[in-house]
Amino acid sequence: MAPLNIQSTYKMNSGYEIPVLGFGVYQTPPEETEKAVLNALQVGYKHVDSAKYYRNEHECAQAIRASGLKRSDVFYTTKVPTNAMGYQQTKEAIDSSLKTANLEYADLILIHAPYGGREAREGSWRALVEAQKEGKTRSIGVSNYGVHHLDELEEYNKNIGGKIDVGQYELHPWLARPDIVEWFQKRNVVIEAYSPLVQAQKMNDPLLKKLSEKHNKTPAQVLLRWSLQKGFVPLPKSVTDKRIEENAAIFDFELSPEDMQTLSTGEYCPVCWDPTVSKD
Repeated sequence: MAPLNIQSTYKMNSGYEIPVLGFGVYQTPPEETEKAVLNALQVGYKHVDSAKYYRNEHECAQAIRASGLKRSDVFYTTKVPTNAMGYQQTKEAIDSSLKTANLEYADLILIHAPYGGREAREGSWRALVEAQKEGKTRSIGVSNYGVHHLDELEEYNKNIGGKIDVGQYELHPWLARPDIVEWFQKRNVVIEAYSPLVQAQKMNDPLLKKLSEKHNKTPAQVLLRWSLQKGFVPLPKSVTDKRIEENAAIFDFELSPEDMQTLSTGEYCPVCWDPTVSKD
């Protein structure tokens, strides 16, 4: 793998590039979001991951404007919520998100989860494909889809000519999702990792602490480095200035193959919701 730094990017199927490290704002209160995102942008992040469901799209965009950076230099993501599945509802949700943020376009819009049934999923995806053609979003993708949902979508794409650019999932050493990862890698789809720090539930894990001491890095930095070396785009979140900065300081060390093997737990332990298993 080529050496990465905070300015490194991956090329998506859309032809656009996505920064290898993102800044997440899930559960960040709106009143704290602008400051946190602005701090992240000042540290060097160029990638902000929001969602309509998070209720902080406006504050994320305010921070982008306040940063002094060009709009084209910041990669901004939002998501279609589960209560807006279906063609017309998704079209309205996309327009609503852009209006809330006061942005002309999003860099990436994802379907947040595969709920609502096949007809609704296909309608939502068609709306995303149209939004991409109309310039409302540069790239499109899905979040929390199981392999059966992805196979369904691939079949539908043959009819409408759409392409998946990004898949976003809860991913960490205790939830590596090898089947989903393999599906995307075969199709050159960029994989994003949300909750890459396991919502701080594993910071005292002996395996992690050992590697933290070995590399003189925090457990969080080790987890984010694991994610990078897996080829994922991790999306850590924090409202603490020091941690925002620490979470970006992951490009000056490397986990060995043995270290990576140590973190191959084989466990399936989500700390968030898990719509991938939905049979609907």
